[in-house]
Amino acid sequence: MRKSVSVAFFSLMSTLLIFGTVIMGSSELVLFSNYFAQERYDVLDEVVNVAQRTASHLVQEAALPEGEELEALNTKLELIGESAEVYLFFTDCDGNVVLASDPENLAGDVVEASVLEKSAKAKENYHVFGTLDGVLTEKSYISVREMRRESGECTGYLFLCSSGDRLVEFRREFFSNFFLSACLMLLVASVLTKVMMHKLTDPIQKVTDAAQRFGGGDLSVRVEGVDGEGEVADLARTFNQMADNIQSNDNSRGQFMGNIAHELRTPMTTIKGFIDGILDGTIPPDMQNHYLQLVSEETGRLARLIQNMLDLSKLESGEYQVNARMFNIWETLTGVALSAEQRINDGMIDIDGLTMDEKVLVYADPDLIHQVAYNLLDNAIKFTPAGGTIRFGVERLGPEVEVSIWNSGQGISPEALPYVFQRFYKEDQSRGLHARGAGLGLNICKVLVNLSGGQIRVESKQGEWCRFVFTLPVQPPNPGGMKRLPDESGRPGAVEDPASMKPVD
Repeated sequence: MRKSVSVAFFSLMSTLLIFGTVIMGSSELVLFSNYFAQERYDVLDEVVNVAQRTASHLVQEAALPEGEELEALNTKLELIGESAEVYLFFTDCDGNVVLASDPENLAGDVVEASVLEKSAKAKENYHVFGTLDGVLTEKSYISVREMRRESGECTGYLFLCSSGDRLVEFRREFFSNFFLSACLMLLVASVLTKVMMHKLTDPIQKVTDAAQRFGGGDLSVRVEGVDGEGEVADLARTFNQMADNIQSNDNSRGQFMGNIAHELRTPMTTIKGFIDGILDGTIPPDMQNHYLQLVSEETGRLARLIQNMLDLSKLESGEYQVNARMFNIWETLTGVALSAEQRINDGMIDIDGLTMDEKVLVYADPDLIHQVAYNLLDNAIKFTPAGGTIRFGVERLGPEVEVSIWNSGQGISPEALPYVFQRFYKEDQSRGLHARGAGLGLNICKVLVNLSGGQIRVESKQGEWCRFVFTLPVQPPNPGGMKRLPDESGRPGAVEDPASMKPVD
């Protein structure tokens, strides 16, 4: 059977309270019993001294008196017993009872030799609680003293007894009062524990209910009504924060899948339409090669989209192993520009700022930075008009190098600048002139620059120019290798007049 936290805690507290109460009661009972016994033994010892003086003639004569002397002796013994609420008796050296103040309290007339031996060995008085193996009719506190002559010879033993009924009565009253007090204490403790557990478990129950609903698919649920400080409040706030992150990731995932479906549907619809037109004769034979070329371009677009998604998945899952080393950033930029030479020439674009003479070393993975430079240059080529310019720049700024790729053209609107590094983002007006691309290239640049320990940003003046800037470290950030740093994507930098920009030689 499953127990809730409140039931388990209440059971534990109840067990501890009962166990503690039993221990406390037992210890107090032992303490009070010992105190009560010691008090009775002290009284008996005092009476022993008086009674021994009274019976001194027994010690001297070693024989019982007769007649009036015996009656007088009995009277004295009874007075001594009544005044101290005790009764006493004498035995000879063999343990035979020879005189008793209250014979009715005696059930036997011979005391065991073991008691006499212990009494003889005692320095003063021997104390024992019991019936002396049946000699007494009830359990009593007993103080025994050996009586001797002046010569040291034993003449008998003096027994003073105090009834143990008072201890029984005391224990009965103690248990009665203690039981009532313990019940009251347990009742109060139970109420307080119940109230405290309600305050503790109610927020936990709210978190549990919210977690169950959240696990059932309701991502909008949050823990409400749990405020203040403490572990439970921290748990509720942590749960709400986790729920916000998961819901945000779920929304992003849904949007991502929707964008993928849209990006895949467009070229596939185009391909299907052209192929169907060729098959059913809608497209004349003399135009089929043209449309097959379009189909080839759309197929290439699909291949690039799928490759980009695979690259992103590999990078974000941490599967890619960064191989950072020192290399010349100018060699990478020059190589990227040479690989796109045909496209640059076809677009009648001027290249400015490239140099083979300067050497600027950075610490990064050359393959990753080659991909960043390629994506940025590809983006610049797409949006640079015929007769426009693409300018490269490299500048050393303390512990990092700043690399920039500037292009003339329509630029990016201020409203679109914060979103250019998001997946599948395309600005309809200024960046919608070309159908090529899936909106993943700049997002990949952001991931790669972050992975290289740098930052990336975009600057633009709408209708005139656009510039992408990223930084790279000039030495290992730490002995362990590359380090992820915060990205500044989405925060536009200062807009710079293109006339003031000078190419880096």
